[in-house]
Amino acid sequence: MRVSRRSMLAGTAAGVLAPAVGVAGTASAAGLTRQLTIYAEALPGGLYGYGLEPGKATIPGPLLEVYEGDTLEIELVNRTDKRLSIHPHGVTYDTASDGAPLNASFNKPGETRTYTWRTRTRYDAGGGFWMPGSAGYWHYHDHAMGTDHGTAGLARGLYGGLIVRKRGDLLPSKQYTVVFNEMMINHAMAPDTPILEARLGERVEWVCIGYGSLPHTFHLHGHRWADTRTGMLRGADDNAAIVDNKNLDPGSSFGFQVLAGEGAGPGAWMYHCHVQTHSDGGMVGLFLVRNPDGSLPDGAQDAIDRFKEHGHTGHDLNPDSRTHAGGEL
Repeated sequence: MRVSRRSMLAGTAAGVLAPAVGVAGTASAAGLTRQLTIYAEALPGGLYGYGLEPGKATIPGPLLEVYEGDTLEIELVNRTDKRLSIHPHGVTYDTASDGAPLNASFNKPGETRTYTWRTRTRYDAGGGFWMPGSAGYWHYHDHAMGTDHGTAGLARGLYGGLIVRKRGDLLPSKQYTVVFNEMMINHAMAPDTPILEARLGERVEWVCIGYGSLPHTFHLHGHRWADTRTGMLRGADDNAAIVDNKNLDPGSSFGFQVLAGEGAGPGAWMYHCHVQTHSDGGMVGLFLVRNPDGSLPDGAQDAIDRFKEHGHTGHDLNPDSRTHAGGEL
């Protein structure tokens, strides 16, 4: 069952491009406490993923959303024979929910464990200073498979996006999570990287995440955004920098919203790493902006066909013969 973005945030945690699952929500003085279950599972090819239902694990895992002040209680079910965990960025947690072996916070093979993530609004620290809130585009990942830093888990697909919103934030029509990890995008290389779609004028939210051991930059053709928390300006006098390319190094994340094809029109627009050897090597995907009625714009199919014939040069880094820092998979 598909539900709206607003209803997802009002009463559930959300999975992008997958049916949202209903989760219990209890009110407290600090906000809502939301409970959900995530399943860590083995996937073909020696990969692993997180999913909101048994047998539905994906790479990346589901995109999770809460408002500032809310708490997430995540029951992680380890359906694998590996030690693993779930570790977040950008939110608050105690050592028992760290997801790191340093704090004995992980799931043994077959074990179920609950992790609690809290968020907060900004508050007055006194003396004219304020402590920041949790709002932002964040992410979560394994921190226990292979090494105490989860190197094998990250290399094999155990990661996903996390959004903490301020109440009143503008909600998108579509959302996409894009992960740059070594020489891959969402664990694939061109021409097998995602073709992400929207109709002309639809509000699209991008969540961009970096992992691995290589520096990257994210570039989106035909579109630009403000270098702010949301990618939007706060008013006519907001002079924040406008960008269409941004660093995406390991462990970093950012997000933004655009109106699909605004000022540029419909078409097949590339997104890619702008480190030239990386884009040449297959770190490129397509953002397909359809006509308002959903039809393909002129020339788009030819562009898609050319993309599918993409000849990348990074043959030694294809997903079936990967080596990473920390050893061979």
